[in-house]
Order: sequence, then structure tokens, then C-alpha cells
Amino acid sequence: MARFWFCVAGAGCFLALLVLHSRIRDSPVLREFVFQVSWRTENVLYRLDVGWPKHSEYFTGVTFCVAVDSLNGLVYIAQRGENIQKVLVFTEDGYFLRAWNYTVDTPHGSYGHTIKKYSSFGDLVQVLGTPGKKGSGLNPLQFDNPAELYVEDTGDIYIVDGDGGLNNRLIKLSQDFMVLWVHGENGTGPAKFNIPHSVTVDSAGRVWVADRGNRRIQVFDKDTGEWLGAWNNCFTEEGPSSVRFTPDWKYLIVAQLNLSRLLFVAAPPVGSIGYCSVISSIQLADQVLPHLLDISGKTGAIYVAEIGARQVQKYVPLNSYFRSFHS
Repeated sequence: MARFWFCVAGAGCFLALLVLHSRIRDSPVLREFVFQVSWRTENVLYRLDVGWPKHSEYFTGVTFCVAVDSLNGLVYIAQRGENIQKVLVFTEDGYFLRAWNYTVDTPHGSYGHTIKKYSSFGDLVQVLGTPGKKGSGLNPLQFDNPAELYVEDTGDIYIVDGDGGLNNRLIKLSQDFMVLWVHGENGTGPAKFNIPHSVTVDSAGRVWVADRGNRRIQVFDKDTGEWLGAWNNCFTEEGPSSVRFTPDWKYLIVAQLNLSRLLFVAAPPVGSIGYCSVISSIQLADQVLPHLLDISGKTGAIYVAEIGARQVQKYVPLNSYFRSFHS
């Protein structure tokens, strides 16, 4: 049975399936590499699936996050609001399956400060942190506004804790919830954060963090926690709010909240961080406000949770691009 995690935070939360995101491990060999800086938007890679979902009337609150269970073809959506179902479950084809609200404490609201693990039917399995009490402790674990988490196929968990709260840190936990390493405090220097809002891991063993308040993405070695570098040249207008890789690892998809824009950024080769190079972009309507996104590992479809439009939209790869990462 699938399991997923859910953050209940003072200002930020995210649900993520434990079965989500199979990642191939490589040992990166650092070497010098010149990476071309550019902003090229002529390549159209994705289009909006206007027929998804088939039952949008279930969006009754602020849809702030989404997670894809690629193995079972399911899409989980979390929304906040009063007297509504907090979690909606759809198929990747857009059919509504079920909703539940059990023990979910105002997700992305003003209480909680915990990370909760649920079964796919809403049964509470595990709680990390102290419900209703914010903090910075590591033993026992405490949180203040955890924004998002990412779970590897190994079970290791990466948490960005500090969506406007006391903490500005990146925590790596083992599958049995032991702290493996921690980075961060409030600041602008290397390995410091100002609202770390999203986290993901690539196939080369690098951890990518959307450091939203500092308008940059920071990169770390997933095994040692070593700081590898940062991208800031693409984010002069606004910092990143969400980061995910396409299944072929060619592109990092970045959401920019207030610009209502998605960027497709070329992933750097193993051994290099280089500079941010935008290959394509999708400009959404004003005030759509893409908050967090996720990608299907099977189809490459992008699901975007929009807090302004109060909906989740699906973007599908064009046939030529779809064939390229399934060849």
C-alpha cells in the first residue's frame, strides 16, 4: 500500500508519496566545466491538458500542493479552507476517486508544525514534530513552518523547514527518522536560507533547494551534505517556489509564484553546477500563482497547484519530447 507524507505547518506544507520518485544513484566526479548562460524560450515542450481534471468542482479550497503516485497512476491534491475535505485523490486520467479529512490540522494554515505520514486512504501512520508547538530541536525533532519534503526510493527524506518561521534549514533523515545531516540558518551566504520552499534530488546525487527569499537555488551533495554551488542568474525578478526534474533528467522545472510562470532549465552535467540556462517557459495567466508542482515519472506530465486560481492544472509533453525520453 502506498504511503505519503504531509506537512502541517505555520505557513507551508506539502504532501509527498513515499513510493514517488525512483532515483538512480551516481557518484559525481567534480570537474571543471563551462556551462553556457542563456535564456532561450523558443522550444515548446509542453501543452495544457484542458480536459484535466474531469471533476474540477471538488476544488473547494486553496489548492496549494500536489503529489503524483506514478506507480499507481494517482494524483493527490491538498487544499486548505474551512469545512472542506483537505485531501483529494484523482487518477492521472482526471477521474475523482475519493477525499478525506482525518487528523489533518489546517494544512498550510496557522497550526501544526508537524510532518505526518498517511496511507493512501487517509490512515495516520506516523507523526514527526510536536503538534501545535514550533521549535528548532533535533532530538526530538521539532519544526516551524516546514514547507515541503522529498522522499527518495531508498526511504531517505529531505525536508525544507522554514516557510517564514523560526527555522531556515534543510534536514536529511534516514528512513527510520535519524538525522543524517542539517544545513542552514537565516542568511544569504552559502548553505544559509531565506524561506527554503522546495527540495528535490537528481540522478547524480545532488539535492536542489528553492531558496525563495534569496532568489536562488542552492545545491548540496546528498550523501555528505556538502554545499556544491548556487544558481541566481535566472531569478532576478523573483525567487523559485518549486523545483522538480523531468523523468529524463534533462530539465529542472521551476515555478515562480508571483510571476505566474514555469521555467524549464537545462540540468547541468555530473560534476558541474555551472549557471542557470532557461530553455523554455510557460507563462500562466495573471494571479494564477503556481505554488508547488510535481511530475509523473511515467508520463512526464506536470501537475501544478495554483493558489490564486484555486485549481490544479496538468501539462503534458508534446509528442516529440515524450518520444525522446521514452526512446
